[in-house]
This record gives sequence, C-alpha cells and structure tokens, in this order.
Amino acid sequence: MHVPDGFINAPTSAVTAVAAAGAIAVSLRGARRELDDRTAPLAGLVAAFIFAVQMLNFPVAAGTSGHLLGGALAAILVGPFTGVLCVSVVLLMQGILFADGGLTALGVNITDMAIVTTVVSYAVFRGLVKVLPRGRRSLTAASFVAALLSVPAAAVAFTLIYWIGGTTDVAIGKVAGAMIGVHVLIGVGEAAITALTVGAVVAVRPDLVHGARDLRPALRLRVNGELVDAPAGGARPAPVAVRASRRTLWVTGLVTSLVLAGFVSFYASANPDGLEKVAADHGIDKRAEKHAASDSPLADYGVKDVTDARLSGGLAGVIGVGTTVVAGSTVFWAVRRRRTRDGVSPVSTSGV
Repeated sequence: MHVPDGFINAPTSAVTAVAAAGAIAVSLRGARRELDDRTAPLAGLVAAFIFAVQMLNFPVAAGTSGHLLGGALAAILVGPFTGVLCVSVVLLMQGILFADGGLTALGVNITDMAIVTTVVSYAVFRGLVKVLPRGRRSLTAASFVAALLSVPAAAVAFTLIYWIGGTTDVAIGKVAGAMIGVHVLIGVGEAAITALTVGAVVAVRPDLVHGARDLRPALRLRVNGELVDAPAGGARPAPVAVRASRRTLWVTGLVTSLVLAGFVSFYASANPDGLEKVAADHGIDKRAEKHAASDSPLADYGVKDVTDARLSGGLAGVIGVGTTVVAGSTVFWAVRRRRTRDGVSPVSTSGV
C-alpha cells in the first residue's frame, strides 16, 4: 500500500507530513516508557523482520497481491509507540534506498501504514485480551483479529486522504469499494503472519512481548530444555540462561529475516499489490510521478549492474535487512539511553 508521488496533492501531503512528524515525536516520548535493555534490541529486529516480510507479496485475488503492513505485529511485540517507530523506519528505508513509496508521500505512508494500523490494531488487541479467557491461545486469537482489521482500516484511511487531496477525478465510492474489498482479503494474510509470529515468540520468550505483559506472571520460559520462571520486573537483571535465550531469539530472528529477504523473496508474487491494482483499474495513477530515488543502486529491490535477477534481488533484500536493523537499533538504543538519563519509569511488566 505504498503511495507513490503524484497520487495526493501537495497541500494534503504537507498536512499528513506534519501529522506524521507529530505522531513520531509523541511515539519517541512514549517509546521511552516501553523500551528497556531487553526490548530495545528486539525492536530493531522487529523493524528488520517487517522489512523482510514486506518483500513477500502473496496472491489474494486474480491479478492482485498483498504484503504485510506490520503495524499490528510491531505494536503487539514491542508496544504501540515503538511500533509506530518500527514501521516508520521501514518506510523511510524503503523510500530512500529502494524507491518504494514516494518521498513527497512519506507523510501519507507513515500516517496510513504506521499510525493507523498500529493504533487500530492495538486498540482492538487490548480490547479482546480484556474479555477473552487468559492464555496464549487468546493472545494469538486477539493478534489475528487485530491484524485482520488493521488492513482495511488503512484502506479506509487512504480513501479519506484521496477524497481530500487526490490528484485525479475518480468517484470516491468506487475507490472505497475497490480498496476496502481487496484489502479485506490482504488482511487475512496479514492476520495469519501476525498471529503465527506472535505465537512463536510468546512460546519461547513471553517476557519480551509487550502485548503479553498481562500473562507473564503465569508463564514460564523453556531454557536449554528446562522451565524457568519468567522475570517479573523489567528492571530486574536476567539470569545468564535467560540472556542467552534472548540472544538466541535475536539471532534466530535476524537469520530468518535474511533468509526471507535474500532467498524466499524471489518466489513472491509479481502481481501488483492492492493499491497498485486499484490505481491502475480506476485511473488513480494517471498523475503518478517518477520517484526521486529511481536512480538509486537499489531501486525496485535489485542491485544495479547485477544481471542475475535472483542474485540481484537477494542482495538487495540482505542489504535492506542489514540497513534496517542497524537504523532501527540505533534509534531504539538512543531512545532507551534517553529514558535512562531522564529517569523515565518503564511500562510495568508484572501485570495490570
């Protein structure tokens, strides 16, 4: 759902840029309460994983594909404020390095794909967790529903932005029907990826999952084949075995991201994604502009002058994952250090 340059007029793009900047400023402050020594490295990894999985377009209808947006996944794993930052880092890397999503439309994309998806999904998730029976299955189910609803919510948000500042004269009813219809289907894929990922992390390190903080006192960790009590407080030092488990999770996540972006992405669907298909079918793309970074050595997720398509795409994916994990980790470590210096108390991890 990356909006290119030219879809939205300059005044509307400027307003969304201001809104996105304000939301990022609020998120930087909020993330200081969500991040600590244990979760800051995970946040950088989440950003890299979202980048990798966004390269895996999956077919959803005749001639259309979809990909993960990632707002729900990030919000549940590392918190809503940090989640907004995770997806924003991904969008920034994609726009600057890979010419994916217009630079003048960056505010639109952050508003739509980072803010709307995170806010909607986390609100739905928290609401469901409060009414569902306490347990891992409920957490996974809540993740599925939250992610499912976040995608059509983003489609609605784009439709409203287009209604206000679209550069072509297309009936808003047609845009809304087409966008929401296809993105409900894409939401199913988003929900499956999110639920599987959240379930996998909760199974091994529930103490690192922001959305599982209500469940942590009742959960135990399996470390080297033995069950140990999960740490009840975010500030309490972790045992050596638990720190080793955290490193194992981080390395496993990074390797998985590299494999997905560097190898599996070659087999992704080549069909246009939901927004591209709707734009082509209804003429929204008539005034699309050439991307400012179209001459980038990594434009369109390929390495310039590398003629082998598989190698070119794989190298671009690996570079993207590496760049995103470094950029994300730098941001989150800086936020964490600011929290430590200012004495900000972390979000409670001992239950509500």
